[in-house]
Amino acid sequence: MNKQIAFLGLGVMGSPMAANLARSGYSVKAWNRTPNRPGVEVAANAGAIIVSSIQKAVETADIVFSCVGDSPDVEAVILGKGGVAESAQPGTLIIDTSTIGPDAARKLGTELKKYGLRFLDAPVSGGDIGAKNGTLTIMVGGEPSDFEESKPLLNILGKTIRLCGSTGSGQAVKLCNQVLAAVHMVALCEAMQLAEQQGIDPNLIIEVCSTGAAGSWALSNLGQKIIQSDFQPGFMIKHMLKDLRLVQETLKASPQQLPGVEMADYLFKTVQDLDNGTGGKQGTQAMIRAYRDSE
Repeated sequence: MNKQIAFLGLGVMGSPMAANLARSGYSVKAWNRTPNRPGVEVAANAGAIIVSSIQKAVETADIVFSCVGDSPDVEAVILGKGGVAESAQPGTLIIDTSTIGPDAARKLGTELKKYGLRFLDAPVSGGDIGAKNGTLTIMVGGEPSDFEESKPLLNILGKTIRLCGSTGSGQAVKLCNQVLAAVHMVALCEAMQLAEQQGIDPNLIIEVCSTGAAGSWALSNLGQKIIQSDFQPGFMIKHMLKDLRLVQETLKASPQQLPGVEMADYLFKTVQDLDNGTGGKQGTQAMIRAYRDSE
């Protein structure tokens, strides 16, 4: 419990994760690129110490978490000027919970070794609900000894924590997870549309189908939001599109095609283009608008 923790990135996912670590009694110094975001207050109210620079967050830390957007953001925070690599003490363990793809994770791991720093790629799944409740699924790549050291902290953040293999393996499993999440959303939206076209109350689909072979996290957690046209983000469409881009980049060297991914990508992009191009800030359940708004 005496480990010093730094947490970088206090967005929809990062802020409740940092808050859970602070509530569990750890000393957490937290930093966010934009200081006046709502997540900063969430972390502060839980006991995290908000600092004004990455250097102040990591210079005394034993373990550094990062939770930011895309691969360039992670590289800037960890390897860029004023970033983690410049200020962390040798031997510090860096745990990145962003989704950046296996190639970027392996590159980070290699670069951090040059600074005497350790690295785990540990992308998460479960949305803002899982982040708030500490029930995330965490897919980890890296050295087994580093994983064992991190487990007391990861157990605060998640319910299912699995070492998937060497550096980059956590990211590889996360991309598979995102394929499932994206294509499940296509199925959920089309089931809701079919129910409405047949005059069936969509609530019945949730109540009945969630108990059988068609049950899924998406149906149980996002079905009601679709019915209520509640598109507040637990996980934004723009972030899912980034993840699907990583999937497609990973497949570039392969003849394998994933038509389900291509369909999901098309539907999410359709919604992203709505509202004068700002539709991507809505939650993934807003995919239903690709059907409704085109009617």
